[in-house]
Amino acid sequence: MQAGLGRIILYTKHIDEMVAFYTVLFGYTRQDAPGDRIVELRPSTAGIPILLHPAARSQKQGQACVKLVFDVADVFAFCADAADAGFAFGTIHDADGYQFSNCKDPSGNSVSVSSRAGSSANN
Repeated sequence: MQAGLGRIILYTKHIDEMVAFYTVLFGYTRQDAPGDRIVELRPSTAGIPILLHPAARSQKQGQACVKLVFDVADVFAFCADAADAGFAFGTIHDADGYQFSNCKDPSGNSVSVSSRAGSSANN
């Protein structure tokens, strides 16, 4: 039996901030269905939809062992644009033929931008 990854659910207490983070930085669009408390973020190109689910009061934010990695052609340019939009990424690291940088989204989830997909490390 096989199944493809169809979507990712992130539990959050910061729906509006999360929408801003993923729409401004990664080009997702917000989709709301009447009566549904889940906000769906759809990618503008190929990619996986992100579902924002309201977290319970007792639920800790950013505690899962998951990191969302977004493929970008130029990590330096992306991080500069993110800073201009008010979102700070950490140090840009050089790996084996590619760069990456990390940050946390408004709910504390680990997020990375990486040029690995276009590098020789991925071929």
